[in-house]
This record gives sequence, structure tokens and C-alpha cells, in this order.
Amino acid sequence: MASASVRVVVVTGASAGLGEALALEYASPGVTLGLVGRDGARLRACANRCRAKGARVFAGILDVRDAEAMHRWLTDFDEANPIDLVIANAGVASTLASPDDWEDLARTAANVDTNFYGVLHTVLPAISKMRARRQGHIAMVGSLAGLRGMAISPAYCASKAAIKAYGDSVPPLLARDGVVLSVILPGFVKTAMSDVFPGEKPFMWSAERAAIHIRRKLSTGRAEIAFPWLLALGTRLLALLPAAIGDFILGRLSYLPRGGR
Repeated sequence: MASASVRVVVVTGASAGLGEALALEYASPGVTLGLVGRDGARLRACANRCRAKGARVFAGILDVRDAEAMHRWLTDFDEANPIDLVIANAGVASTLASPDDWEDLARTAANVDTNFYGVLHTVLPAISKMRARRQGHIAMVGSLAGLRGMAISPAYCASKAAIKAYGDSVPPLLARDGVVLSVILPGFVKTAMSDVFPGEKPFMWSAERAAIHIRRKLSTGRAEIAFPWLLALGTRLLALLPAAIGDFILGRLSYLPRGGR
């Protein structure tokens, strides 16, 4: 089922940025929201703003890296409020501070644990419930950076590429049980996360504009939502170019480590 008539929505990473904008976009009378985030004060503030718009809101102060806690919270929430739509949005960014910087195992794992495993910890419990009901919609927030790796943020790109690969793999399996899966691939969205990116940020959207666009596309059951379209097209074309040419173009937007590849 596409999300045109959703009444119960879960959003992770709802305490800031795109997640907060999505929560506010879906908040309205008759809608029940399950909001998940790590920052309790900011999550409560978001929940109160959603309530002011007429939504019924349940807030879970959780870290998506905690598989057991996420499973328990999502299962309990779903039993009381069968979920129509899950938006697995929580994520972190990592960029190299300079050409001499390097992402060691700890930094790389921190990205993968949140951006990929955190998504799985969100969607897998929901998928089990939705498959049993034979309806529901799963949305996984990746990034255009998952289409072509950048030297400025290797761990981030790898974690988002994993979301894209997983999101390309399972829809035919879920469709047999009436469950829709969408992969969301934003470009630059104006958030605290994008503020720390040291390179150029072409075609940046506000979080509010992105949330409106995502909701509209999810309502049609779109399998892939990539925006803005010109940056999405350019990123896809980059992936088709020889690596040296792609590296040169991306290096103009940020920088490459000494010696290139």
C-alpha cells in the first residue's frame, strides 16, 4: 500500500533536520506518529509541535544502533498502533577534515552502525508486522552519495550505498506480501549535518521542501525518490564515467587525498 492514506507513521531521527521536518509534514488530526531520536529535549520539542498540529504522538528516546531496544519499542508501538509507514531516516555524517585526515575503523564503524544497521534495526521489525498484515510501506533514507563514492566521505558513502543495494534487492520479495519499499536518495538538504560538509553544496534544498517532496512521492508508492533531479542525473552519469574522470570532477567540489587513487 502506498502512503496516500496513512494514519500511523514512524519516523526515526525525528529530533532534528530532515526527520523533524518529515514528522511535522505528516502531523495532522487523525494521524498517530511514533517519533524516535537520541536527543530527548529536541525530540520532545518536535513531539509537542506535532501535537499542536493535531497529531497523536508517541516519542521514543532511542539509539537506532540498539537492535534490541528498537525491536522492543517498534513491536510495542505496532501492537497498539498498526504501522502504515516507517521512514528510517536516522543517520550521521562523516567527512575528512583535510587531505591528511583518515577514517579509521572506529569512525567507519560508527557510520555503518548508524546509517545502515540502524536502518535495518528500524525496518526489519516493521517488515515482520507488515508482512503478517499483508500491507504497509517502508521508506529507507539513503543519499545520492550512495550512487558514487566521494573521497571526502568514504564511510558515509559506503553506508548509504548499502542502503541503496538493500533497497534494490528486497522489493520483489515484499511485494508478494503486499508491502511497498521505497529508497529515498536526497542530495544536499539544509541541516546541521550538511553544515559541516566542507565542499560545495549544489542545488541545496531546505528540510521543509525535501519533506514535502518526499511525502508526495511516497504517496504514489514510488520505489526510488532521488532529488534534486539535476544533481541526481549528474551523480548517475558520474558513476558511468571512468574513475579518474569522476575523481577529477568530484575533486573540484571538495578535494582528493594526495596522489588521487
